[in-house]
Amino acid sequence: MAKRRSPRHMLGVAVTCVLIGLAASGWRDEWISAAQAMEVTPAPVRRLLIPVVGVTQQQLRDTFDEKRGDNAHEAIDIHAPRGTPVVATDDGRVVKLFHSVPGGLTIYQADRANEFVYYYAHLDAYADGLREGNAVKRGDVIGYVGSTGNASPKAPHLHFAMLLLPPGKEWWKGTAINPFPLFTSSGP
Repeated sequence: MAKRRSPRHMLGVAVTCVLIGLAASGWRDEWISAAQAMEVTPAPVRRLLIPVVGVTQQQLRDTFDEKRGDNAHEAIDIHAPRGTPVVATDDGRVVKLFHSVPGGLTIYQADRANEFVYYYAHLDAYADGLREGNAVKRGDVIGYVGSTGNASPKAPHLHFAMLLLPPGKEWWKGTAINPFPLFTSSGP
């Protein structure tokens, strides 16, 4: 899904993550000054809802940097029984409903500011009435955990990724951001 990045780009991503942490600690002015000095656009501090109903932070495992073949995973796998509701992690809109060989049944959801896209993959089904362009609120049911695409039928899970959109705002491009430290609680 994401292409290989240069070491300078990866440094920028790492600095952005550190700056998010500083901002969360109340160091907003220092965060902005440091970001400007590094020529890095600071990402807004956000807290994301765990997108699988009933899953707690203690049940999550950070799989973002794990290898999948020759590439980094750049996503979080959230295991749950097939058919468990998947909810919108943030307010926004559905930009693409897509079926792909690796991801199976997928949803791309932009945040309200159209700065980030959330990618939900391996779904068993979409929520009734879900369409491209639909506005969604944090906690709205948008689909159900499954094992479509290249996921093992014996291990249903949600493959969840977060991308910082490029200036052109193409939903299929972007820089992968580890969502693991941004999760606050599970859905309703």
